[in-house]
Amino acid sequence: MSHLKTIEQRLLWLSHWMIHHANHVRPNPDGIKVGGHQASSASMVSIMTALYFSALRPEDRVAVKPHAAPVFHAMQYLMGNQTRGKLEGFRAFGGAQSYPSRTKDVDDVDFSTGSVGLGVGITALASMVQDFIAAKDWGREIPQGRMVALVGDAEMDEGNVYEVLQEGWKNGLRNTWWIIDYNRQSLDGIVREGLFGRIEKIFEAFGWDVVKVKHGALQRAAFAEPGGDRLRAWIDACPNAEYSALTYMGGAVWRKRLMDDLGDQGDVTALIDRRSDAELAALMENLGGNCVETMAETFAAIDHDRPTCFLAYTIKGWGTPIAGHKDNHGGLMTKAQMAEWQRHMGVPEGQEWEPFAGVADAGGLREFLAAVPFFAKGTRRHADARLPVPPIEPPKDREISTQAAFGKILDELARGDSDLAARILTTSPDVTGTTSLGPWVNRRKLFARDALPDAFIEHRIPSTAKWNFAPEGQHLELGIAEMNLFLLLGAAGLAHSLWGRRLIPVGTVYDPFVHRGLDALNYACYQDARFLIAGTPSGVMLAPEGGAHQSIGTPLTGMAQDGLAAFEPAFADELAVIMEWAFDYLQREGGGGGDPDERTWLRDETGGSVYLRLTTKPLEQPGKRHDDAFRQGTIDGAYWLRPPGPNCAVVIAYQGAVADEAIAAAGLLGEHRRDIAVLAVTSADRLNAGWTAAQRERARGNPRARAHVERLLGALPRDCAILTVIDGHPATLAWLGSVAGHRTIPHGVEHFGQTGTIGDLSRHFGLDRDTIVRAVEALTVGRPARIAG
Repeated sequence: MSHLKTIEQRLLWLSHWMIHHANHVRPNPDGIKVGGHQASSASMVSIMTALYFSALRPEDRVAVKPHAAPVFHAMQYLMGNQTRGKLEGFRAFGGAQSYPSRTKDVDDVDFSTGSVGLGVGITALASMVQDFIAAKDWGREIPQGRMVALVGDAEMDEGNVYEVLQEGWKNGLRNTWWIIDYNRQSLDGIVREGLFGRIEKIFEAFGWDVVKVKHGALQRAAFAEPGGDRLRAWIDACPNAEYSALTYMGGAVWRKRLMDDLGDQGDVTALIDRRSDAELAALMENLGGNCVETMAETFAAIDHDRPTCFLAYTIKGWGTPIAGHKDNHGGLMTKAQMAEWQRHMGVPEGQEWEPFAGVADAGGLREFLAAVPFFAKGTRRHADARLPVPPIEPPKDREISTQAAFGKILDELARGDSDLAARILTTSPDVTGTTSLGPWVNRRKLFARDALPDAFIEHRIPSTAKWNFAPEGQHLELGIAEMNLFLLLGAAGLAHSLWGRRLIPVGTVYDPFVHRGLDALNYACYQDARFLIAGTPSGVMLAPEGGAHQSIGTPLTGMAQDGLAAFEPAFADELAVIMEWAFDYLQREGGGGGDPDERTWLRDETGGSVYLRLTTKPLEQPGKRHDDAFRQGTIDGAYWLRPPGPNCAVVIAYQGAVADEAIAAAGLLGEHRRDIAVLAVTSADRLNAGWTAAQRERARGNPRARAHVERLLGALPRDCAILTVIDGHPATLAWLGSVAGHRTIPHGVEHFGQTGTIGDLSRHFGLDRDTIVRAVEALTVGRPARIAG
């Protein structure tokens, strides 16, 4: 235990020196002082010391509370997994990140954190993914670990935490620890009295064990002394705000307050009098979460796999001069305070960065660290081989929607025995049937650790859905919580790195509700998780459902979201090409930023996730198209459906479900105008990304850099106009005119839709062929086309 205490003190010093250096020592041209980490880190030191250096094993995975990043980096530095240069650059460009990051930190981060609550939730869903893998023949040998979240008590205000609790209960959650740093201080104040009593009941209702860790070893020893029972009663009854204030004021004030409340009671007065002011302050600050001995014993006592919540009482800023102050979240120790604290911590000047500065038995500590189980195997990033992607053919239907085609493609994969199909994990937030995943599920079953037959099948009741739950099942059905969907996709999309078993996660969600899970989607992409998400149905073409189910801004989200390649195909053959490419793209790991492909200036070798925006609107399909220009154009973002002539007057550029209206409009106009071109855009995202990347490359001095969209539009006459149309926000395609300086007239949806037919809403929003024709006629010279209205 003495080694744990020494490690605790070293982490306390190194983490705070890192913060002090970032704010007071390193040149700071912006003049911005950033606190936050200083007090929050201190409260976590004992918990993290006991966890990492006593309780954890290499197969365990941890989501570290965002403001505990300095302790995490200091710990990795102590173990040789982090560099001094990165610590000295904490919060600076290229330095250790403010919040732990899988993709930007060099040390061994399991789950990135930052947006509070998400790091908590992903651990429970990662445990479900671990069960999914372990139930399969190809995954049974993985060592199963605990998924651990270090949680700030204010994070318990986040709604997604409670959504995860419910989902965990439904799926028999296990091997999950949430350790709550209960310092009772948030950014703006003190946590309300009695709040956790209610939270505790919620955990217990969902089958969690709740372990309170309120008193440290010093306090428990004092409670055993004569009069200790009255001291314990006083501590347990003291309000949070009062306890924090007394902690900040120190031993003399503690003595006065305790004597005022408990003095002249014989034994308890003697208990207080036996301690100096410093000893009394140490006793009163010795809450369970600030006692490494208590935390190590508490963790060691857990001998089951039930989900467990540890409520660890702590002092925010513990061990530092700013402990307990209500402003300490944004506060920092002054230079004078730091100098005095450095003397108190026994760190000689000039040795601030030395891992073992002031340690009497440095050799013994090194031997102890070398044997710590969690670090014994080094960094724990795994890998798995890429899975071959079988050829994907489009359905042969003469008329079909992209959503239906998506379901049929997956059904065809389910019929086969490819290695890729065996690794697909599908999931959906209670919209499996209405997003066309039903056929896949019927063939591949739903996942559960224990088999559960479908009662309708047993009773011979006809049904199109065969809801068999089994360990070999490949669909994980979720409740209606889109945050859980994207957290699950994030966890499953890291399976190759976390467990060394690659998964191909495929999720479906109603397209407007992509935005309900947007924070978790961004979080998954930030971690470089790999998954395919189909947003469907989309747009106002879901006409009868009304405005609440009609998406507008999701195409812009697809363009803006880093780590996510967004597509909106119109036809089944485009979708087949995209999905075949996507299943390979999900598995690419070029790393290092990746050199761009000079044909497109896209960094495709780095890989990423894929978003498909699909529709329920059936379209008549074109004939067979197998030429390379079509296939490559589909992947790169656009191809000429009707190429421009030398005197092209107008280009109609469409994306997605409005294809039939755009093509029909071109046909009507073609009766009197020959030079009307049609550009089929499959991905405004990839077109735009390639264009902006090529512009950056030219600015760096490479005049030959030319993007795919520049080659498509570069030969158009200067007076040619571009009319864009999309069942989504018109800004998605409006930028096309900037590529080569052409006038652009964007058509799309800017306001909420309503119920009606597809034709009604197409006309209302100007997405129909007649409106397109009129707009083109206003731009060009020629006889008017024959239109209905």
